[in-house]
Amino acid sequence: MILLRRLLGDVLRRQRQRQGRTLREVSSSARVSLGYLSEVERGQKEASSELLSAICDALDVRMSELMHEVSDELALAELAESAAAEPVPAPVRPMLNSVSVAGVPPERVTIKAPSEAVDVVAA
Repeated sequence: MILLRRLLGDVLRRQRQRQGRTLREVSSSARVSLGYLSEVERGQKEASSELLSAICDALDVRMSELMHEVSDELALAELAESAAAEPVPAPVRPMLNSVSVAGVPPERVTIKAPSEAVDVVAA
């Protein structure tokens, strides 16, 4: 299951780390408790639009840029999730017909088979 709050938190953390800023600096600038900002970044708390606006202002990032990056992450996560959910088809085993080679000298019998292993039993 894809959690939007996790994706949002990951993007916020990356934005902060790109700027080389600490949680303490951003939380102080955004007027949000350090613990709460940490929980938002770890995807444990849902951030309100007011809180996101304050964090974006503190990071000097437009909210639309933040949401665009979150949207890209969400699209990738959905693709990965759907690819993982698709069933892998079982290999198709070719059907071989029975052929009687009774009375034919063994050196004259040629068996052509697919590349997978085939058991041949002499009668």
